[in-house]
Amino acid sequence: MATGSVTGLEEKMPMTAELPPVQHKTADQLVAEMKKMPLFMTSMDDMDEDNVMLEAIKALVYEGTRAEVADNFRVQGNDCVKTKQWREARDYYSKALAAVKGPQHPLPPDAKVVEIDEEAEEKQERTLEEACYANQNYGSCNRDCAAALRMNPRNVKAWYRAASACLALDKVPEALDACQSGLKFDSANSALQLLLAKVEARQAHLAGLEKTRKDREQRTARREATLRLALKQRNIIARRTVNPPDMEDAAMKLTDPLDPNSTLSFPMILLYPLQAQSDFVKACGEEETIAQHLNYILPTPWDEAREYSLQSVECYMETIQGGLIKAGKKVSILKLLESGKIEVVDGLVKVNVVPKARAAEWIDDFKRRKGKT
Repeated sequence: MATGSVTGLEEKMPMTAELPPVQHKTADQLVAEMKKMPLFMTSMDDMDEDNVMLEAIKALVYEGTRAEVADNFRVQGNDCVKTKQWREARDYYSKALAAVKGPQHPLPPDAKVVEIDEEAEEKQERTLEEACYANQNYGSCNRDCAAALRMNPRNVKAWYRAASACLALDKVPEALDACQSGLKFDSANSALQLLLAKVEARQAHLAGLEKTRKDREQRTARREATLRLALKQRNIIARRTVNPPDMEDAAMKLTDPLDPNSTLSFPMILLYPLQAQSDFVKACGEEETIAQHLNYILPTPWDEAREYSLQSVECYMETIQGGLIKAGKKVSILKLLESGKIEVVDGLVKVNVVPKARAAEWIDDFKRRKGKT
C-alpha cells in the first residue's frame, strides 16, 4: 500500500525542475547583461538606476555602528594615502567624519557597542588636512584644519597647516592669527616660527604696496585739484567724455603739477577737413600760437597743389554752441580759450585749418552739416 503511494507521488512530481525557456542572445547582448552584475561592472555608468544588487552592496558600506562605518572609510583612506592618491583619500576621510557626526541608527539588542576613539578621530582629521594640503586644495585644507582644531585646539600641526593654507590664499591676517595661536601652545616650534616670519614679511610687503597705492592716489587727486584750479583761474571750460581718445602720454597739464600758476600746456590736433588729414601736436604751451606750430608743419607731403602755407590758410575753432570762430594764427592759445566760447574736450584743443580761397566753401558745408543754413 505504501509502495503504491510512493509510486503515485513520483508520477505526479517530476525529478527535475523545469527551467525557463532559453532566450537566444547575441554576444553583445550577453556582455551587456553581465555588465549589469556588480562582479562584472567596468563603470558605474553601466548600471541602471534600479539595479537591486548594486544598491544592496552599496547599502552594506553603511551597515553597522557609526564607528564601524567610519573605520571602514578610514582604512580605505589610509590605503589611498599609501599610494599618494590624495584626492581619493580626502573623499574617504570626509565620508568617515560624516559617518562619525551622522545620526545614530537603532541597533539590534545583541549588537556590540564600539566607543569612538577621540584620539584616533583627531589623527584622522590631521591625515585629512595633510591630504588636502598635499593636493594644494587650500580651501578644503582650511575647513579640515578647523574641524581638527575643534576636536583639539592644542593641535599645533593643524595650526601650522591652517596658517600655510591661508598664506597660500594670501589671507595674511588669518595666517598670522593661526601662527600666533599655534605658538601659544608650542612657543619653541621652529616650523611655526619660520612660517610666522614668512607671514610677517608678506604682511610688510602688502602694507608697502598699499601705502604706495594710497600715496599715488593722493598725489593724483592733488594734481587734478590743482589743474581744475588753474583752469578756473584762466576761465577755461573743460569737459571729459566717457570714451576719450587715446593720446598715449600726451595730456593737458601744468609744468609744475602742484602749482596752478605754472605754465599750462595742451595737446593740439590740427585738422585739414578739406583733405581729411590731420597733424597731432603733443604739447602746446598756453603762451604759444597756432602760427608757431604751422610754421614747421606746413607745407605737408600730401599737399601736392601747394594750397597750404602759413600765409595762405585760415584757422577756425568750434564753439560750445556748435558754431565757428576764426582763430587768429598769431593769438596765444590762452587768449583763444579764456574767452569762454570754446570748450576743451578731453584735454584736447582742436583747430580746423583751411585755405583762404576755400574757407567760404568749407564754412557753408559745416553749417549745412550742423543744420544751421
